[in-house]
Amino acid sequence: MWLKPEEVLLKNALKLWLTEKNHKYFVLQRRRGYGEGGGGLTGLLVGTLDTVFDSTSKVAPYRILHQIPESQIYWSIACGVSSEEINKHWEWLEQNVMQILSVFDSNEDITSFVQGKVRGLIAEESQNTSIKEEDDPEKFREALLKFDKWFGLPEQEKLVTYYSCSYWSGRVPCQGWLYLSANFLSFYSFFLGKEVKIIISWDEISRLAKTTSVILSESIHICSHGEDYYFTMFMHLNETFLLMEQLADYAVKRLFDKETFEMDLLFSDHLQITKRVLENRARTEYFTALFRLPREESLDDILDCFLWIPFCHAHAFGKMFISDNYICFSSQDANHCHVIIPMREVTGMETSDNSGKHISFTTRCKITLRFTDIKESDGLARKLEGKLKFGTSGSTQHTLGKEEESYQKSTQEDDTFFGHSDSLLSLTGEQHSALLKESNKTVNTEALMRAFHPQDAENLDSKMLKEKMKVQSWNIHFVEYGHGVCMFRTKKTRDLVMRGIPEALRGELWLLFSGANNDMAAHPGYYNELVERSMGTCTLATDEIERDLHRSLPEHPAFQSDTGISALRRVLTAYASRNPKIGYCQAMNILTSVLLLYAKEEEAFWLLVAVCERMLPDYFNRRIIGALVDQAVFEEFIRSHLPQLTDHITDMTFFSSVSLSWFLTIFISVLPIESAVNVVDCFFYDGIKAILQLGLAILDYNLDKLLLCKDDAEAVTILNKFFDNVTNKDSPLPPMVHHPPVGCDNQPPHPKVDITELIHESNEKYGEIQSMEVESMRRRNRLYVIQTLEDTTKQNVLRVVSQEVMFHTKDLEDLFELFKREHFLSCYWIPHSPALKHHDSSLPYLEQYQIDSKQYSRLFKHLSPWSHSANIDSLATWSFRLLDENCESLINFKEFASVLDVMYNGSFTDKLKLLFKLHIPPAFTEDEGVIPSASKHPQLFDEAVTRGDELNGSNKGKINIQTYLKQWQDELVRKEENIRALPRINQSQFVQFSKTLYNLFHGDPNEEALYRAITTVTSLLLRMEEVGRMLNSPGSPIRGASVASQDCQSGDDIQEIQTADKCEETPQESQTDVGWTFAFEQILASLLNEPVLVTFFEKPFEVKVKIEQVKSGQLRAINHPKVYE
Repeated sequence: MWLKPEEVLLKNALKLWLTEKNHKYFVLQRRRGYGEGGGGLTGLLVGTLDTVFDSTSKVAPYRILHQIPESQIYWSIACGVSSEEINKHWEWLEQNVMQILSVFDSNEDITSFVQGKVRGLIAEESQNTSIKEEDDPEKFREALLKFDKWFGLPEQEKLVTYYSCSYWSGRVPCQGWLYLSANFLSFYSFFLGKEVKIIISWDEISRLAKTTSVILSESIHICSHGEDYYFTMFMHLNETFLLMEQLADYAVKRLFDKETFEMDLLFSDHLQITKRVLENRARTEYFTALFRLPREESLDDILDCFLWIPFCHAHAFGKMFISDNYICFSSQDANHCHVIIPMREVTGMETSDNSGKHISFTTRCKITLRFTDIKESDGLARKLEGKLKFGTSGSTQHTLGKEEESYQKSTQEDDTFFGHSDSLLSLTGEQHSALLKESNKTVNTEALMRAFHPQDAENLDSKMLKEKMKVQSWNIHFVEYGHGVCMFRTKKTRDLVMRGIPEALRGELWLLFSGANNDMAAHPGYYNELVERSMGTCTLATDEIERDLHRSLPEHPAFQSDTGISALRRVLTAYASRNPKIGYCQAMNILTSVLLLYAKEEEAFWLLVAVCERMLPDYFNRRIIGALVDQAVFEEFIRSHLPQLTDHITDMTFFSSVSLSWFLTIFISVLPIESAVNVVDCFFYDGIKAILQLGLAILDYNLDKLLLCKDDAEAVTILNKFFDNVTNKDSPLPPMVHHPPVGCDNQPPHPKVDITELIHESNEKYGEIQSMEVESMRRRNRLYVIQTLEDTTKQNVLRVVSQEVMFHTKDLEDLFELFKREHFLSCYWIPHSPALKHHDSSLPYLEQYQIDSKQYSRLFKHLSPWSHSANIDSLATWSFRLLDENCESLINFKEFASVLDVMYNGSFTDKLKLLFKLHIPPAFTEDEGVIPSASKHPQLFDEAVTRGDELNGSNKGKINIQTYLKQWQDELVRKEENIRALPRINQSQFVQFSKTLYNLFHGDPNEEALYRAITTVTSLLLRMEEVGRMLNSPGSPIRGASVASQDCQSGDDIQEIQTADKCEETPQESQTDVGWTFAFEQILASLLNEPVLVTFFEKPFEVKVKIEQVKSGQLRAINHPKVYE
């Protein structure tokens, strides 16, 4: 590798380097302890220095220096890990540099010329790589050299970054280097002769966490396959941990969560993964999560600044976030204020000077936002002007008009809800019926609650008065903090939400707080197009939707009519059309029903999009991974906040089973609807944090009763009674009918609990939970959940397969891990790998992991006990065809294990039957090429023909033939139909079958005896066939048998003999002498008569040895197929 020229002082380095080649201006040196004469104490010391210190010139065992005559200063220009590599660089210097240096007049000119040449070579090497994107390209190239040298991974593996750290092996720290690449975490240490090398695949990590202990201080803990690894002494531990989380999440999504990964265009190619890309991605994810923006939004810049807060009459310090379509602000003081400014809302921008340090924005909602003291603001004004011009396109202005109109008519809509609109109340019965019929065809433009629960404005009962007071409080809030998407969101806003959003404002504020209004503004007309496209289609999703339509809030009058049912059908069907990867999942109907009560139909659709794709990611897929992840987070909070409960209920699966419906339906399925909507209010404002807090508060409220429970059923009953008695005393809606549990008539009434008080208590006790903390816990527990699901898959596969094979449990588990790893290896370095298309977690367990013929061949050749055979490639091809019964060019683990089980644990008959099947269709085809032969004795086939009658079985040992015949008879009784169903093997197939047997014997200690035995069997079979033909057709010529016996002579001229024989046949002969065939029973009986053959096939083989060989070389075998040997 060419290096950026650096000065080297040789005076103190001569003891560590030996000169191998010398030139007037160059010298090639070898590191002491490497190559010939290496080792000993010098080698140990040098190896330790090379690992501990970060300098490739000290690590690489070979280097080239540019020297200036009569000077102690040299310049390092190249290094190499092998003699071949460094000699190539030396030869290049001889051909392109050394011969022309004599034309220069001074040493300074020579040095400048050499340095320019080397820098040009480095620039050319880096032109097609991502090295130039690194902060220190030269240093990164040196790290890449060490990475390749120490771990030997395929050259396609992309190194992302590296860190100096310590790995704790027991109580002893090993100082070394940690390398983070696209698919692996690797660590290397060499200290005084002790080498430590660790390679962990990201997809095998089940736990990744920051831990603190007395001994290790702050460290990173990694768990993989039940083994724990601790790394510490990082200069930037948080940065390292975040990159690890991102790389692990990337691997998990790519390999186990294909649906999410395919929507992530950023990582479509693993070569795009760099440290800078990952850091930018982390910032963007934080930005979109903090402000509930579309996931496609990309963050451009973060600037420190002050924002004038009019209601406080003060400036708030915080950060300005700028993206393509939004300007956002988050304060960093105790009052914590958020502001979101979509570019589409900005009507004007003013700057006090050209520096851009003071900028004011005016929005359509008549709000002016003034940013001052903006740090690093050079060019900010011009950048924002360009974005604002782009943000006022015609398509968005149309949507903005809707938003402005919505703002202007908010008071009118409030009046409509409370009964001021005569148009709705004056409908006759016929008109209302016509309206319901029309709703089946058109999209609803109003919330269902307005149609089915209009309130009388003259009603002045206490609940209606409280509702009007809530509306008035929000109107005051809008005047003070702004109304619409650009409003200031503060602690007072959260307090109002926790008290319950008024019925009239609920739909509007749900849209605002969830960010669904931004999605809807960016896609005008999108929902109507989906409805037109999806209605009338018939898919599995639509069938499931139809089945669940009448199960969605059946007690509510809105869903006892065609209006509500039709709207629900349209929204769910449109979403299934938008996101076919999810389609439809149970619980979506319950959630959508509540959304339709308070939002217009199109708004409900975008709220559903926000929930499914952003706020509750991966909840509504086939494995509900997101819900399981949040349940794991919930369990962590229970352990930390309610330890006495976990001490009593030690089985944490109880909390998972009880809380699943809480998370999937946001408590809608367990609470009365008038109480559940208050929970939904908090959810849209605070996200999953609100659900976690409420769940903890519920358990805390019932803690004393739960501690007295004797079993899970009693605990479930207590929680169900609690939910039935949760009320909303301030709701103006009539309560829905709830039937008490059976058998509760004689029990004392349960005390009523107000949902507002419960939410307030949850925030008081558990409000310190931070959203960013929850997101970090989600990433950490996602690894655990995925690995748990994978372990479940493995256990189910092993349970099924173990019933049909005879491998030991540990061996079978190791084989499955090798099989699964082979599947993943094809995904690591191939963009859009076909293997990923075949990996579908929704399939039955056995079908989730499958390998193709190339992957199978690689495993078969190194795991088969017949791997020494000269035609092992052909055996792999034939066995794959045999296993691939459905012709999908893929096989699962059960099929893979079955063929290995026959070879290792099968009886003589089983192994012979397998070999027989490999030489008949569909495994073997007539156009197969000539199989190589390992036989050293082709003359033995001649002996079979000429002296077959003289062989008297002298090579037979003391083996009880009757035992094998009885065994064969018993197997025939059990498998009579299978054996007799086997087709007869024809002439060309039998020739290949015989050659395969010869290849299997190659290298065996009894090779000579085995060759003679197979010769005897072949001669016997030919004579039996000849006699049979003579008996069946007395006039049949004998020539066919003699020619056939010549064809069986083991040699490479088999095809030529067969061709010549065909040319000599007359048409009459070809009709009469069709060719001879053998049945499996004939071959089996003949081979049983040769004990040496029986002994060979009955000889036991240890699969453990093969497994260990494949484990150690599976990674390197991708580039070097012979690595196992």
